[in-house]
Amino acid sequence: MAQYSLLNEETGEKTELPVKTGTRGPLGLDVGKVYAQQGVFTYDPGFTSTCSCDSSIAYIDGDAGMLLYRGYPVDQLAKQSSFIEVAYLILNGELPQKDELENFDRSIRRHTMINESLKRLFEGFRYDAHPMAMLCGVVGSLSAFYHDTTNNQDPEHRKIFAHRMIAKIPTITAAAYKRYFGQPFIYPQNHLDYSSNLLQMMFAVPSEPYHVDPVAAKALDVLFILHADHEQNASTSTVRLAGSTGCNPYAAVASGIAALWGPAHGGANEAVLRMLDQIGTVENVKPFMEKVKNKEAGVRLMGFGHRVYKNYDPRATIIREHCHNVLKHFGQENDPQMELALELERIALEDDYFKERKLYPNVDFYSGIIYKALGIPVNMFTPMFAIARTVGWVAHWSEMVSDTTTRIGRPRQVYTGADIRDYQPMDKR
Repeated sequence: MAQYSLLNEETGEKTELPVKTGTRGPLGLDVGKVYAQQGVFTYDPGFTSTCSCDSSIAYIDGDAGMLLYRGYPVDQLAKQSSFIEVAYLILNGELPQKDELENFDRSIRRHTMINESLKRLFEGFRYDAHPMAMLCGVVGSLSAFYHDTTNNQDPEHRKIFAHRMIAKIPTITAAAYKRYFGQPFIYPQNHLDYSSNLLQMMFAVPSEPYHVDPVAAKALDVLFILHADHEQNASTSTVRLAGSTGCNPYAAVASGIAALWGPAHGGANEAVLRMLDQIGTVENVKPFMEKVKNKEAGVRLMGFGHRVYKNYDPRATIIREHCHNVLKHFGQENDPQMELALELERIALEDDYFKERKLYPNVDFYSGIIYKALGIPVNMFTPMFAIARTVGWVAHWSEMVSDTTTRIGRPRQVYTGADIRDYQPMDKR
């Protein structure tokens, strides 16, 4: 194996950089002793070349367009599995046997209700508050309800936390939706599967019966699988960084929700719908794409390409099929905004400019279209993402706190402010 070191060419001082190897992917170079031995830091804005941890949960090969959960390709899981089974896999490392899956599913269903006093907390938010603001506040408040089972070093407590968080996040999200629209909260129905339960909590009303559309439930289930984890992304890294302090795990997840809210992260599918509104009509699609190609100021193509994937996003291949099925099922192929989206997709898949640059529609492009077709408003897109990603967050948190080598996260900096100077009284400034 190749040997790596950092050499100070002026002094000849040399620091060996031990190699960290994984199952797949590039090697990692351990730079932990560089500062102690040479008095310098490594510099990597955005941590684009820095490994922050060891993890066995997910793996991305951007060049090959590959995403693995515990070694299983995400496209296989999306086609053959269910979100609850994938959640078990991500949490436990292996696919469950029949009795294990039944017990896990039963545990998740048993934890779906939230404390009744949380209704008053929701009522404290303005009627037009963004649902992500409600999620941040309410999930953080769970720390006040379950302080008796949040010993981070107790494996049973970690398990209870994981099950509670996965079970309650759809209930909290649906309550945020109901608060926004001024409708009464709907309790979970534990005879329903995970995605169906979410739909009935969002769309059912006390005055009439509600029947879950199986096509809608299946589309949501697949979307949740595709969004369940994505390696060390911004929100997952935020959960790990917060969690490294030993804070209450619900507070750590609340920090992940806050990070996910950003338009460069979980808000990307909201940006897709805003872009479609900006384009307006199908006739404007081609001129818009020409502006994109000419890199006209202020014109951005949202929902295409990916920072990590240098090939087709493997999740997009799966969700594209479900997107078209949902549009057909709900008779929305001719919806004006859907026509816009389909024309954008057609051009991007046929135009050499976009193909050469690997600017294919990504999972955010298709998920936004599906959510709109299901009647989910734009401001609920990121909360839907949060439901799915909660599985990854709790798995990474649990992996981190159970690792005896974990240290509190403490990035360094290159200071560029004023040098040391003496205080001057007001009359001498």
